Amino acid sequence: MKVRAKILLIVGARPNFIKVAPLFKEFKKYKTIKPILVHTGQHYDFEMSKVFFQELKIPKPDYNLGVGSGSHAWQTAKIMEKLEPILLKEKPDLVIVFGDVNSTLAGALTAVKHNIKIAHVEAGLRSFDKTMPEEINRCLTDRISDYLFTTEPKAIENLIREGITKKRIYYVGNLMIDTFLKHKQNILQSAILNKLKLKKKEYGVLTLHRPENVDNKKILGEILESLKEIQEAIKIVWPIHPRTKKMIKYFHYAFLIKDLKNLIITSPLGYLDMLNLMKQSKFIMTDSGGIQEETTFLKVPCLTLRKVTERPITVDVGTNIVVGVKKEKIVKVVKKILAGHIKKGKIPRFWDGKTAKRILKILNKKLKNGKFF
Repeated sequence: MKVRAKILLIVGARPNFIKVAPLFKEFKKYKTIKPILVHTGQHYDFEMSKVFFQELKIPKPDYNLGVGSGSHAWQTAKIMEKLEPILLKEKPDLVIVFGDVNSTLAGALTAVKHNIKIAHVEAGLRSFDKTMPEEINRCLTDRISDYLFTTEPKAIENLIREGITKKRIYYVGNLMIDTFLKHKQNILQSAILNKLKLKKKEYGVLTLHRPENVDNKKILGEILESLKEIQEAIKIVWPIHPRTKKMIKYFHYAFLIKDLKNLIITSPLGYLDMLNLMKQSKFIMTDSGGIQEETTFLKVPCLTLRKVTERPITVDVGTNIVVGVKKEKIVKVVKKILAGHIKKGKIPRFWDGKTAKRILKILNKKLKNGKFF
């Protein structure tokens, strides 16, 4: 059957790779749709992010913009500048963007200016903190999107409150869970615990990357100070983000973690190793939105090192506790977990590995004569 519609998917950061992966399996079932993958290179150039594409079996991108890091304004503008010729050449019928990174907003803005329909995966999430660049990206992308695919009920409430009509909103679940379930056996076979000489449930995991945490000298100092006390009770594995590593050096904070015998610092990990490490851990401390969701599904206690979360279902239903960034609170909650006071979470509705199927089924119904309506 002749290809009738082009869907252009835009990715640029680790969470995007995890979300786009399950869609490609579903695309194979729809001969009327041709997917085109664009990698902006927002966080990684293609060579550096190859491990995600290989592990998750994502096709090699049709286009690699190679934008790289920079200020929010520069990065967003650069992506738009490099993306526009591709849209003019390919003339896609739909652009799909994911999450809340600069690639998300840049892709949506470029598409809407060329009257191309937009689908936003992970729409409606709100922290209600406009000092966060991600919050701006979310709000603006949702305003100009035609199809808004949500992961949780409160996201739907947020969109309706903002005046978005119900007929554009679809509760489909979480693509990150599709990816986990598809690769579960490979995750379980990871040898990361042996490599790091760890035993199941005898360590915690830390991830830290958000600018509001690592670019703030006082906050970063508080978090590092908390590690000193926590690692006296349990090992902590920290796959350190390049930005965080740079800021520790910039603030001359290396002395705070130099002699911590139970702190294991590693390079960033691939998907399979990271999920295995998380699944076997006693708890996770993070400022990552995606990890809040993954820990909820894994039923592993999660301490969110932020004042708010845009993913309330991970708190209301899942295992997440928003602990803030003060040393005393972080240490107190860890000690409660180590004493056996563990929050029992449940898995949210539609986090069942069938989200990609729901999305493609909806889009196919919206396809008529090669165009989306």
